[in-house]
Amino acid sequence: MKPGSPLDDPRTAGFAWARYKRLMGFMASFTTLTVIVSLGLLYRHIGMVSVHLYIAAALGIFVMMMLMAALMGLVFLSSGTGHDEAVIDPLDED
Repeated sequence: MKPGSPLDDPRTAGFAWARYKRLMGFMASFTTLTVIVSLGLLYRHIGMVSVHLYIAAALGIFVMMMLMAALMGLVFLSSGTGHDEAVIDPLDED
């Protein structure tokens, strides 16, 4: 018999996804600040080279940090709600 996931309960799922969205909002703010500081340091060290360099650097930093935050947030969501324990391992001999 397949055990139910705690995320099947609407209250638990709502709380977990609200926490995930709050984490992503915080990380978006932190990432924006990091991009601004990085671009400032880049400009200070090499000056104005090409606007394309700054666009590529900003997009690269932003996408990389947000992807990391999204994936780690999903790991925290899965682990924190007990969803990981609801998985059945067909290779388990118990």
